[in-house]
Amino acid sequence: MKEIVPAPPPVVRNDVAAVQKLFQQHVVPSYGRFEIVLSHGSGSYVYDVTGKRYLDLGSGIAVSALGHAHPAITEALVDQSRKLIHASNFYFHEPQGRLAQALAGLLGPGKCFFCNSGGEANEGLFKLARKFGHEEGRFEVISTLNSFHGRTLAGIAATGQEKVRKGFEPMVPGFRQVPYNDLAAVENAISPTTAAVLIEGIQGEGGVSPARPDYLLGLRRLCDEKKLLLLMDGVQDGHFRTGRFQSFQRILESTDLAGPDLPVATAETCLGGGSSPRSFLPDAISMAKSLGGGFPIGAIWVRGPYADLLSAGSHGSTYGGSPLACAVALKVLEVVQREKLADNARQIGEYLKAGLARLAQTYPQVVRSARGLGLMLGIELAPDIQTLPVDPSRTPAVRFAQLLHAAGVLTIPAGVQVLRLLPPLNLSRGEAEEGLAVMETVASKLAS
Repeated sequence: MKEIVPAPPPVVRNDVAAVQKLFQQHVVPSYGRFEIVLSHGSGSYVYDVTGKRYLDLGSGIAVSALGHAHPAITEALVDQSRKLIHASNFYFHEPQGRLAQALAGLLGPGKCFFCNSGGEANEGLFKLARKFGHEEGRFEVISTLNSFHGRTLAGIAATGQEKVRKGFEPMVPGFRQVPYNDLAAVENAISPTTAAVLIEGIQGEGGVSPARPDYLLGLRRLCDEKKLLLLMDGVQDGHFRTGRFQSFQRILESTDLAGPDLPVATAETCLGGGSSPRSFLPDAISMAKSLGGGFPIGAIWVRGPYADLLSAGSHGSTYGGSPLACAVALKVLEVVQREKLADNARQIGEYLKAGLARLAQTYPQVVRSARGLGLMLGIELAPDIQTLPVDPSRTPAVRFAQLLHAAGVLTIPAGVQVLRLLPPLNLSRGEAEEGLAVMETVASKLAS
């Protein structure tokens, strides 16, 4: 018999408990998950299995740079999957070479290594540092307190947070932490075995704390003087999130010698590292997260003089730089440039930051301050909030995030008192207004 009415779609049952039970029974409990069970997304929004919509101001921890289900990413995935999904790195293929060329074009003379994640990218930095200092017996990397550099054994040894390191002692040797934004502390920590200094341009997990321009320039001079590598972890704060390709480019705009049109460093300015804003470059940068817009890919860019240190056989990745991953990353770059999303990150970020600052002025008993650059922003909660839901097992940041969830907004906790806003780079003014309105509603209820 002919069907006049199409068959209805599968009924969305009360799958919240069912999905959570699957995780409890079959997934290693290595994450502290919220109760939300997501179903799908579109643009800056995600939906749970009950149909509730959330404005996603976390974008998968700065991953979904173009939002959810962007048609350009779908197109790139489909087109490339019809040609070549994977090829061993025993062979050449065009997408990897084109992506390396594009990334170097945004930084300066150098070469790229590709992997699958930020943790792997940082492992590449660690191996680069050891290779650099090996002949002189130098292997130590100086990093900073409150930093975060991934969950590998070397990554947690580099990370300056005890909660990340706890239970995995003894630490991989060769890492020491000093206070962030403290040039003297770095200089005092240098020993005969030091090979490199590693920092984030903006500490993400550590509470959205940007580096000062004088700190960056001072580190470059110090590393040049002491013959050390200056390494930057750009996994979270990179890929146009601050309004420039890498955070150090945006940070150095605030100096008297540089402006928004700060040029890409040339071969000549790169050779000495560069201790002025216009010639500043680190020696290597790790990348991931927004690089693939949601598809797993990581990379390191290495400055010209050191780009061949990791020679054949010294490092590798089976899946790294696959044709599919590189095709998607190239498409993300194309969309960012075509739609001027770096400018959007700058403009919408300034609007959001101003709105968050007004919340701090209006509700000081709830919000202490706002900070960050572009679309990498932090809200620091007041240290003595008395009106948050009581849950001794959860930090104030997590409890505030849960209130925002109930109101339809997703954010990312960072530490005990800070929430991160890491929305898609194409977040609209209207969506930013919606997010601010929800946060003000929550703050006003807590303040009353």
